[in-house]
Amino acid sequence: MRLASPAVKVLAVAALPLALAACSSGSSSSGSTTAAKPAATKDPNANLLTGSQLKKALAPASYFPSGFAADPSLARDTGNTYQTPTTKSAAKPHCAGLGSTSWISLTGVEGVSFAQNSYINKNTSAELDQEIDVYRGRTAADVVKDLAKVVAACPNYTDSDTHSTVKVTGASTAGLGDGAYTITLTDSAWESGTTLIATRVGTAVVSVLSTDGSDNGAASAKKLTQQIVASLKAQSNKAKQG
Repeated sequence: MRLASPAVKVLAVAALPLALAACSSGSSSSGSTTAAKPAATKDPNANLLTGSQLKKALAPASYFPSGFAADPSLARDTGNTYQTPTTKSAAKPHCAGLGSTSWISLTGVEGVSFAQNSYINKNTSAELDQEIDVYRGRTAADVVKDLAKVVAACPNYTDSDTHSTVKVTGASTAGLGDGAYTITLTDSAWESGTTLIATRVGTAVVSVLSTDGSDNGAASAKKLTQQIVASLKAQSNKAKQG
């Protein structure tokens, strides 16, 4: 699979300026005036997991079947700081990006933190990719919902390696996290297809890609998703406890 271009540059969130209240004067025995205190500024990233914390929630090397090894060049995260969230038009997504890591970015939304890595079987070329992205507010729910729009805009695309047509199908998926969506990629020129699953867990979205298995990677993608979801919930509870 080809690596999509993730936002590897981490930007610290700029502190919002405090709004100073107008000074009000009043009569007193000393004739002094009193200024109102500035309103407190709420941190928009408060209680959101950092890339370093998300990295710990990814499935460890011991989880993956024999033959799979991590590809160091595909591992990255936002560390202990947050990046500035961005939104761009997803009306015409780069459909071939569905076959790459960071395929979740086709929704046009970048969160404030993420962690990702990939495991590849050198004997079979099977691939298992995992990523967790964190967003502010209710954005995570919108990201999962918008995947249906991506599929609608990308019913198929041309594989650059085989020059054949990849068929894209998608459907909402029950029983995973707080809501999930599954995308299946099939191509007559491939030995097996690819399964992508995006699952929301609170303000985070877990996304996986699997080409492992004769079922288009469906079973292995679901199993990996369940592993990460459970680990992410444990990591979130640990963070809340301090």
